[in-house]
Amino acid sequence: MTRSPATPLPPPKARRRLRETAALTQTQLADRVGVTPATVRAWESGRTTPRGRKREAYAKLLKTLAEEETVRAPEPEPEPQTEAKLEPEAKPQLQPEPEAKPQPQPEPQHQSQPQPVAAPEPVALTPAQAFDALYAFSAPALVRQTFLLTGRREQARESVERAFQAAWEHWPEVARDRDPVGWVRATAYEYALSPWQRLRPRHRHPEPPPADPGDRTLLNTLLRLPPRHRRTLVLYDGVGLDLPETAAETEASTPATANRLLRAREAVAGRLPALADPQVLHRRLAELASNERLRAAEPPTVRRGGERRARLRTRAAIAFTVALIGTTALTVRTAPTHYEPPVSPGQAVRGVPQRVAPGALSDEELELRQKLRDQVQDGPERLSPRLE
Repeated sequence: MTRSPATPLPPPKARRRLRETAALTQTQLADRVGVTPATVRAWESGRTTPRGRKREAYAKLLKTLAEEETVRAPEPEPEPQTEAKLEPEAKPQLQPEPEAKPQPQPEPQHQSQPQPVAAPEPVALTPAQAFDALYAFSAPALVRQTFLLTGRREQARESVERAFQAAWEHWPEVARDRDPVGWVRATAYEYALSPWQRLRPRHRHPEPPPADPGDRTLLNTLLRLPPRHRRTLVLYDGVGLDLPETAAETEASTPATANRLLRAREAVAGRLPALADPQVLHRRLAELASNERLRAAEPPTVRRGGERRARLRTRAAIAFTVALIGTTALTVRTAPTHYEPPVSPGQAVRGVPQRVAPGALSDEELELRQKLRDQVQDGPERLSPRLE
């Protein structure tokens, strides 16, 4: 039996743009599709993909919004001043640049008859090879970016490894994603900024600060920012994402993301006036991340670690299920089948005369008994009136 192809969907950015153009909130769109607002945020950020009937309903609604947008055909509005202010002219990237592909050299052609050049066949990679390639390409940059969020080297490395382990567990979904690096980055950032990280014993021991005084001051300034503002600043001025992409990854609206970015820049410029220029701030963030010696584990080690953790979770779930079944069976076996009222403890009663055994009757008792026997049992005689 062949499976029918899934209904095509526009990219996550286009989904968000269509909803905002139609002046719909995520809650309103979720009510029309029949899902929760959190699910809509995950669809628009590209972290998850709808399936089944939800996918068909979502695709149909997006198609209707696109048709309505085409009918309205609004004139292009001038770019808002806030976004124009936030968008720098050129942004260097903290992410690694892909290696330049060698240009194919033209083959010499025969003078009399040209020979067609056969196109090279694409090499199919196994899931493990594709995962290793993605890890080798993006893991070092992600560790440096996560260090800017946490200020801890070991925590940054562990967050990226956990994110890639989660990606390996959901590899079919991640491999089909339009931005696999963004999927892993969002997972690593959420793990690194989780509040329960403060409860770990390792968090109580501070790590050595950067050697350079300027880097140390910049890192302390970043760590004083609220987590949401810090994440927005790193994504926009550090990684180089644009404003809609930053808003989608942080699961916030575009105006809210712009407000967070402005506040974060104001806080950094308040302590370090030399970093008021976004270009200078981006360069300093790249220098701060590059000056630290941050290393990532090898891809096979990360994959084996993820598989080992998955096996441990599976075994723990099986053990818990077996223990629950055993406890239930024991309870059913030993439970009473009927109600037995409890027996109250004995209590002494005082003031009651003791029982006396019957003995011989006295003369008076014998005379009284005989008198009762001799009397007529029909009752007393009736009195009749007489004349005097």
